[in-house]
Amino acid sequence: MSLESAVAVNPMFARPGEAAELERYRMPAESMLPETAYQIVHDEVMLDGNSRLNLATFVGTWMDEHATRLYAEGCDKNMIDKDEYPQTAAIEDRCWKMLAHLWHAPDPLHTIGTSTVGSSEACMLGGLALKRRWQQARRGTGRPADKPNLVMSSAVQVVWEKFCNYWDVEPRFVPISEDHKTLDGHDLAAYVDENTIGVVAILGVTYTGMYEPVKAIAASLDQIQADTGLDIPLHVDGASGAMIAPFLQPGLEWDFRIPRVHSINTSGHKYGLVYPGLGWVVWRTADLLPEDLIFKVSYLGGDMPTFALNFSRPGTQVLLQYYQFLRLGRDGYRAVQRASQEVAQHLARQIGAMDAFELWNDGSDIPVFAWRLKPGYTDKWTLYDLSERLRAKGWQVPAYPMPDDLADMTVQRIVVRNGLGMDLAGALLDDIRDAVAYLDRLEGPLPAERQSGFHH
Repeated sequence: MSLESAVAVNPMFARPGEAAELERYRMPAESMLPETAYQIVHDEVMLDGNSRLNLATFVGTWMDEHATRLYAEGCDKNMIDKDEYPQTAAIEDRCWKMLAHLWHAPDPLHTIGTSTVGSSEACMLGGLALKRRWQQARRGTGRPADKPNLVMSSAVQVVWEKFCNYWDVEPRFVPISEDHKTLDGHDLAAYVDENTIGVVAILGVTYTGMYEPVKAIAASLDQIQADTGLDIPLHVDGASGAMIAPFLQPGLEWDFRIPRVHSINTSGHKYGLVYPGLGWVVWRTADLLPEDLIFKVSYLGGDMPTFALNFSRPGTQVLLQYYQFLRLGRDGYRAVQRASQEVAQHLARQIGAMDAFELWNDGSDIPVFAWRLKPGYTDKWTLYDLSERLRAKGWQVPAYPMPDDLADMTVQRIVVRNGLGMDLAGALLDDIRDAVAYLDRLEGPLPAERQSGFHH
């Protein structure tokens, strides 16, 4: 077998007589000891980056040993099988009701919500509810319902583009700009019409971490309704911010305190502080989730309602979310999120003070911030080169172009999560300063292919 098609087994791992080479893309004919198989897999994944140094991802990378035990104890439970695992189902119910209360639903105990595999599925469900309610309203008055559209920022997360593609909805992107860094309600009337199923507001834009001002967007929609009669609902994509704002900015009105907000999603596996993958979606009131989206499934002796896109999945992450809610409580979440924000703002201040950089935002919303090279600072290197230098030290700090009207601008972003403390932040700053000094010493520009944004 060639090196490309074979996996070599270290003789120290294998028992006498076990194969020294395995085909990479075909199941082996014979069994091996579990210890041998474990060591092969274990050694393969050593080549992955250190997840704690991954400052690109929003997804949680650390939980305590008690959570690890719960993970192992719950992984065999199928979340969909609520008849066989009623206590796991009850815990799921408690979790989304806790979120409904956290987000100021009018009647948290009698609204509706669900867990999902992640925010992507939660967004799909929120979008489907908007589309179905719009269709029902249109058909109820004899009007066509074949050209729905959804309005969102050009900086929206790609899941919303997927939603529109998969469910035949026209996406309408409001471009961000230097003057309007987020969707803020400006000129919204130019994008909505009678076929608009809703507007998506992002609480924590993926590109930069900034909050979109939900209250201002709702006020614009209120004015549009007063002028035209169009009553357009809001969905808040709070993948990150819905688990930050209640603790760090409790006075900020972005949630169900705003009547126009019909539904909210979040990622339990981001600032919900749970391992991947877990999402949640909650509706303001139960009637905002159309009944015909809920399936009654007869499964293994029980009749269960379900409105998830996925069917079989482990109940582990739901148990972990409940564990974190119990362990931390509101005070604990506030302390953890504040610690992350303090690190983010410290990093932002230090990076913003460097001659090479200009901050786009400072981490005062979610603990995420972005910066760009100062115009005219250098023509020898780009942020992509800085990203490569940091990667050589183990840090994953992505550089990428901004969307649409700002596509000629490249930014670099850091996501601060639980586990990145001030000591690690100090090491990161030292490595950034060293990398900048190295790049500044270059005699001429790097080759063009190094500046192409390969890793964005």
